[in-house]
Amino acid sequence: MSSVVTGRAPSLDDLAEIAERAFAALPDDFRNLAGEVVLRVDDFPDDALLSELGIDDPFGLTGLYSGVSLAERSGFGAEPEPSRIFLYRRPILDEWAENGDVTLEELVTHVLVHEIGHHFGLSDPDIDAIEARE
Repeated sequence: MSSVVTGRAPSLDDLAEIAERAFAALPDDFRNLAGEVVLRVDDFPDDALLSELGIDDPFGLTGLYSGVSLAERSGFGAEPEPSRIFLYRRPILDEWAENGDVTLEELVTHVLVHEIGHHFGLSDPDIDAIEARE
């Protein structure tokens, strides 16, 4: 990842590479449960999504799970759309710059695992409780 070495902000491709490495480093059981979730990196969430979520600041959302969680899926009915996890580069970089206690890789892993938690059907309070136990 040359941009970090040169001092430039990591590109979309750089962040996608970090996310892919983070996903590959997760425990096998966790990765297998996640299934065929699609990872995507964008600079920011779009305005319509921010409005739908009631978020005024585009830097206020670092990641998003989109899809039907494993807890809500049924063997009956139409096949759900592929589950997607969006990571938002600029908000992640902004949070990283403000928080000198974590590496970019640690932050990307944190956001990725949080969104996979939503894929499993966990709420934000559920995920927060799990993280507090660590």
